[in-house]
This record gives sequence, C-alpha cells and structure tokens, in this order.
Amino acid sequence: MTDEFERRHGFPPGVNEVRLADHAGQAAARTLAQVSAVPADLVTFYDSIGAVTWADIGNGYFVHSAADVLLRFKQYGAVDVGAGQKDGGLVIGSNGGGLSYVAVPGGVVCRTRTASLDEPELDWVADDLRQFLELLERSLTRFGTNGEQDVQRGHGEPV
Repeated sequence: MTDEFERRHGFPPGVNEVRLADHAGQAAARTLAQVSAVPADLVTFYDSIGAVTWADIGNGYFVHSAADVLLRFKQYGAVDVGAGQKDGGLVIGSNGGGLSYVAVPGGVVCRTRTASLDEPELDWVADDLRQFLELLERSLTRFGTNGEQDVQRGHGEPV
C-alpha cells in the first residue's frame, strides 16, 4: 500500500498500524466496562487490540485506544444518541475528515455527520463492532489495490 504513496502524493506515508493491547489498555477497557454501557465486543476487542491507526487509507481511519476512549468519557461524558436511549454512546474512533465513530450501547456503530459532538446527528455504519472492523478491513484492501477510498456500508454509502 505504501510502495507508491510518496511518488503519488509527494510526501512520505504516515503511521499505519494495528497496535496490540498492553496491560494499561486492558485495564482501561475493564474500567470502561464498569463506568458505562459499553458493548461487550468492544471490551473483548480492547483485550487484544490497543489501537488502529491507518493514517493513509482515504482520509484516515483511527480506532482509539481504550485509555483515550475512557479519558474522553470522563472529560465529556457519553454522546447523546437520541431519544429512546437512556445510555449514551462512546466515541471509539474517527476519520481524518473530523468525523467520529460512536459505539451505541446496543452494539451499533454510528458516524457523526459533522465534527461537533455537542448535538450530534448520527448515521448508522454497522450493526456491531465486528461489521465495523470488517468495513475498515475492506477499505484497507480496496485502497491498497486501487489507491481510492471505496468502502461501502450496509446501504451502499461510504463509511
């Protein structure tokens, strides 16, 4: 994926990695599970994966570390996910365009329409964390083969 990056863009590629969880990240995930309505698959994810940074895939994709998710939750609280939801969502990631990915207590992953989280408008991206990660994986694969962001979510719209 990065072989032609500098020639194509005129600057070297950034960091692109899936970082394994360390003890501090695993502890942060357990703390998150105690203080918020966290989907179980997110805690399981953070038991193995510390963070995902794909700075050079499309505008960039980032799955934040459990420690970063916990810090944001402690500083700003949960994200209002709309009427009918007593528990808010957690910002678990972002893209390089300023949009955030929010895990909703039932497991759905949404994306904000704007960079603001004050009164966010959310769009469904995936039914659960697994589907979200599969969409990111497809993005990596497609970007690596044709150099373009080409991920489609369940309804044929870009992630």
